[in-house]
Amino acid sequence: MTHAVPVALEGRSYPVMIGRDLIDRAGALVRPLLRRPTTAVVMDRSVAALHGDRLLRVLEAGGITAHSIVLPPGEETKSFEGLADLSDRLLALELDRSDFIIAFGGGVIGDLAGFAAAIFKRGIDFIQIPTTLLAQVDSSVGGKTAIDTPRGKNLIGAFHQPRLVLADLAVLDTLPDREMACGYGEVIKYALLGDLAFFVGLEADGAKVLARDDGPLAWAVRRCVEMKAQIVAEDEREGGRRALLNLGHTFGHAVESATGYGEDLKHGEAVGLGCALAFRFSVRLGLCAGQDAVRAERAIAAAGLPTHLRAVPGHPFRADDLIASMAQDKKAQGGALTFVLARAIGDAFVAKGVDAAALRAFLIDEGALS
Repeated sequence: MTHAVPVALEGRSYPVMIGRDLIDRAGALVRPLLRRPTTAVVMDRSVAALHGDRLLRVLEAGGITAHSIVLPPGEETKSFEGLADLSDRLLALELDRSDFIIAFGGGVIGDLAGFAAAIFKRGIDFIQIPTTLLAQVDSSVGGKTAIDTPRGKNLIGAFHQPRLVLADLAVLDTLPDREMACGYGEVIKYALLGDLAFFVGLEADGAKVLARDDGPLAWAVRRCVEMKAQIVAEDEREGGRRALLNLGHTFGHAVESATGYGEDLKHGEAVGLGCALAFRFSVRLGLCAGQDAVRAERAIAAAGLPTHLRAVPGHPFRADDLIASMAQDKKAQGGALTFVLARAIGDAFVAKGVDAAALRAFLIDEGALS
């Protein structure tokens, strides 16, 4: 069964289609959107080896000339250098502003190809075909595109909505278990920020989601997309409620930066860790009951995700370095620290002007160096 979740934006609405074997229907689904039957498919080497030929064949069978652009895997590709390389290769294909880019991969490819689409000849359309659980439930939906810099993650980018998202659950069959757990970090984030009933369901069936059981997996992906679609429709450019989607990210991005965005700590793992830290910090500030933080931590740990700084390679980190990274966070305003914190499971809120001294003391108690 295929579900279509609309992202309702005035004049720019698009569907997120969720189901198995959607790649086999990609030609028929994509062709009506194209003004001329040509496109560039951007993917990394890992996705190209597993699924690239299949997608290209399906597009060609649908009458679409598909040019393949294969990039190195890994977060390092989502950089100024990676953007310059991709932009040059797109220019070499002589695409025009009526053409599309297809981002076929995880969050790195989606972010990079989406940003390239946003600036290529002042903007062309693109389609997301996410191949990781993390990208299917989060990064492929909502139009955030960006690259990383040495000063922080996703600091250079643009809001650029896709025209279509195809979340093919079948591609997750080849996803490594660690990547499934990373995606689950984003899944549980949604439950923690705004849906207690979803959280209770994950407590019961989270293991089945991670095991790729069709029913629970489709349910979890659909619920996350529904929540994100509603929030994006209300606040496309993160002027208010959309900031809730960053639960766990201020802590998580800071630790990612400290580890160099490498294999020691993947983004979904950082989000899981960040959510656990955000709940414990909320308890520290007297905002949230301790039992909710314990329950959140237990659910995160059950997926094999880190919940404490000491579990991250490179520990111990310096508290002041982490705080300096947090000050570069996109939510920070006028130098004041801004976090997404929690009153309870399913009840997150944006907290502005968080006291740096209280944060520093918390991080030191969590194991960071003074």
